[in-house]
Amino acid sequence: MPTTLHIKRVYDEPEKRDGFRMLVDRLWPRGLSREAARIDLWAKEFAPSTELRQWFHADASHHRDFVQKYRRELEEHRAEIAATFGGIDAKTITLVTAVKDPDAGHVGVLREFLASL
Repeated sequence: MPTTLHIKRVYDEPEKRDGFRMLVDRLWPRGLSREAARIDLWAKEFAPSTELRQWFHADASHHRDFVQKYRRELEEHRAEIAATFGGIDAKTITLVTAVKDPDAGHVGVLREFLASL
């Protein structure tokens, strides 16, 4: 199990200290090649469902409701997520995202969930 979970924007320069880089967005980041992103795993299934993502983007003032709904989605897929996450042999995992403010979106919620596995 990893000892450290970081969050980083995919548009920031990849660094060796990032460790295992896991893209946790459902959509591939615009304007970025796979080589430039240096992603080890694209974990689309860790991201909010398309329906939930679109609902939240329509009105970000529903953040509290979004967090509750997203946590429910994560719980529904706990076994699959745990199997994927548990199979990563790295001391450091960086959750990589294209969102402008990772703390206001899904990535912080995901980090808490993964830390609890």
